[in-house]
Amino acid sequence: MQHRKLASLDVSAIGLGCMGMSEFYGSHDDAQSIDTIHRALDLGVNFLDTADMYGPFTNEQLVGRAIRGRRDSVVVATKFGNERNPDGSWVGINGRPDYVRKSCDASLQRLGVDHIDLYYQHRVDVNTPIEETVGAMAELVQAGKVRCIGLSEAAPKTIRRAHAVHPITALQTEYSLWSREPEDEILPTVRELGIGFVAYSPIGRGFLSGRIKSIDDLEPDDYRRNSPRFTAENFQKNLDVVARIEELARDKGVTPAQLALAWVLARGTDIVPIPGSRRIPHLEENVAAASITLTKDELARIDDVAPKGIAAGDRYPDMTRVNV
Repeated sequence: MQHRKLASLDVSAIGLGCMGMSEFYGSHDDAQSIDTIHRALDLGVNFLDTADMYGPFTNEQLVGRAIRGRRDSVVVATKFGNERNPDGSWVGINGRPDYVRKSCDASLQRLGVDHIDLYYQHRVDVNTPIEETVGAMAELVQAGKVRCIGLSEAAPKTIRRAHAVHPITALQTEYSLWSREPEDEILPTVRELGIGFVAYSPIGRGFLSGRIKSIDDLEPDDYRRNSPRFTAENFQKNLDVVARIEELARDKGVTPAQLALAWVLARGTDIVPIPGSRRIPHLEENVAAASITLTKDELARIDDVAPKGIAAGDRYPDMTRVNV
């Protein structure tokens, strides 16, 4: 497995998003998920992404069990800021310093580690100055509880203000063939500041894999059923795009998911995608994308098929919480 740098943080070129192992994508199996994490580590994937809100709280516990005895070979990334109750109900976005400190201690306990390698603010709290939130995160670094800090779904102005308080190691934002908005302002900003970029949902929440042909392919409790891009008026339009991506993948001799990941990797060595996988076959398929090289001609063909803005529908039902 090749490695990339998120500022000074060395990670595998492809990470593993663990969210779906505990929630949001339908049924899950903890034993299967732990086997998948172990297989990822065996393949050289050392960058694991979780958050306190996944579960809620149970995903960090799952990751903690999976890395027990292998902590030294893992870069653990987790997040705070999307506050939920134990019953899963939504409280709100919270970036207050006291909450930052409390959340970090709770995450350390659930993960069973003495430090977090990359600690993100999951969503920006518009009611708390970013300087106060990042100031509290900086204190965690000074205390040895956190190695590096990051932001998720922050706007360029917010990134600059945060970086002025303490160096930001990585910005995590959705980025894929159907979510290319970061190319406008966010990627230029983080590159100017020397901040790494972590691309979540690089396979378009699984849609770009070509395995979702109907809304009925999703389980009844799969949250994607409520996503604008999966709703009836947009589903077929987006499926038409995937059909063209599938054609390019066949020409290349790879799967659509691998083509989507190879494209993200080709956008810059400062970009690290973190596709989610709950099963070993899908994980192995994704990891193999790290060895795929796309030619200039192939990249041009992909741009023709999936230009910026091609996706029908917003990324979330409520877009006020992202790019803030």
